[in-house]
Amino acid sequence: MKLGVFMVLFGGRPFEEALDLIAAQGLKAVEIGTGGHPGNSHCNPDELLGDKTALSNFKKAVESRGLTISALSCHGNPLHPQKAIAQEFHDVFVKTVQLAEQLEVPVVNTFSGCPGDHEDAKYPNWPVAPWPNDFQEILDWQWKNKVIPYWTEWGKYAADHHVKIGLELHGGFSVHTPATLLRLREAAGEVIGANLDPSHMWWQGIDPVQAISILGREGAIHHFHAKDTTIDPVNVNRHGITDMQPYTAMLDRAWQFRTVGFGHDMKTWADIISALRLHGYDYVVSIEHEDGLMSTEEGFTKAVKNLQQVLIEDSASDMWWV
Repeated sequence: MKLGVFMVLFGGRPFEEALDLIAAQGLKAVEIGTGGHPGNSHCNPDELLGDKTALSNFKKAVESRGLTISALSCHGNPLHPQKAIAQEFHDVFVKTVQLAEQLEVPVVNTFSGCPGDHEDAKYPNWPVAPWPNDFQEILDWQWKNKVIPYWTEWGKYAADHHVKIGLELHGGFSVHTPATLLRLREAAGEVIGANLDPSHMWWQGIDPVQAISILGREGAIHHFHAKDTTIDPVNVNRHGITDMQPYTAMLDRAWQFRTVGFGHDMKTWADIISALRLHGYDYVVSIEHEDGLMSTEEGFTKAVKNLQQVLIEDSASDMWWV
């Protein structure tokens, strides 16, 4: 495995300065935002797709520092019921797939999106309860009319461009659990896989090691984020795991994102890394920093040091003892 980082946390720094900082920490890979929610401060597809020299220089800037690009990321909602919003996210996704092919990057990360509850809806609707029955009807309509048709068509587009799609399992979107990811994968094909982030498993009450087992047995993990979560044992009883308070309300929230090692101990993270290796994932572990208690630099540095203790980098040797 290789240790990498999602570069959006250094979005305020010039591209090459950020690359230098990352390489100095001994990392081997970068995940780069191309638009949507991650923004495109380091990588604008419109500029690179239309300029071969700029594309070549971009690639050299990464490779000259001993780095590879693990994924291009354009998280958004291409199923948004407001067509203008959906179109903007969709266009970024399509251009990102095209750019990934030209850069020989194997994965594009994004969200599945979440539709409304009917054709004329204005806002996404995320059903999370089976009763009253209205919620089941909404969910069935969404998957049959929006989720499966969209990703069947555009999954094929990605496959035709030699790119896999890593959908981040994230609350608020149609694909948010191992089961919903596998449901879509069965319908749209193996081009669909997970950009698995343990932090989103923990707050939903899912054990990341078990999520890795469920998805890994199907070869359905395309990319992996390293981010932690802590659940407040008092506040969770007041607000529940679907706490709607803003992330800034850190004293009162039921759960919050932390840098690696500050939500769960390193034995837990060792189990996660071992589960990835056991189930055939030997690609990049990409650090994502969204810790409201730490600066960008400190959170990043601590995540690097913690993960370096448990990352399995070498290929497994023969079992000489058997």
